[in-house]
Amino acid sequence: MGRKLERPIDRRIPRYLNRAEREHETLISARPYRGGPVGVALSNVPEGLRYTKDHEWAKIEGKRARIGITDFAQDQLTDVVYVELPPAGKTVKQGEPIGTVESVKAVSEIFSPISGKVVDVNKALADKPELVNKDPYGEGWMVVLEPAEPVQPGALMDAAGYRKHIGD
Repeated sequence: MGRKLERPIDRRIPRYLNRAEREHETLISARPYRGGPVGVALSNVPEGLRYTKDHEWAKIEGKRARIGITDFAQDQLTDVVYVELPPAGKTVKQGEPIGTVESVKAVSEIFSPISGKVVDVNKALADKPELVNKDPYGEGWMVVLEPAEPVQPGALMDAAGYRKHIGD
């Protein structure tokens, strides 16, 4: 019958993997599983900002608040091609639309996370709306508001609350 092998040969697993690596091998490839999240990447949700259920963020800067859309929102929209923002001096109320973001996929309204007066708008977004995709918490900010009243921390979600809201 032929000679019997001392141990069976497993042709599925590369020989360069040691025993421990073979036990933690993924089903997708012959590479060992190295830990960490598998599948969908987690959204970028910075600490120190406040968030709305409609995916806007507010960064309190002294007596003003810088406003934009979250990384989760820009990811859902895909490539942003146009941003319409309110003029400086306009008074806005919490929860009301203050502008729109147009992407190749959809047009979405931007809702004000707080009530106040628009004191600055990001003029760079007129020529480079893609900044919203590239850096939603930095160069992709949208407006700066001067709050009508002091911002109440409980009115908006913290980073942990927002992560839970989006399912991260």
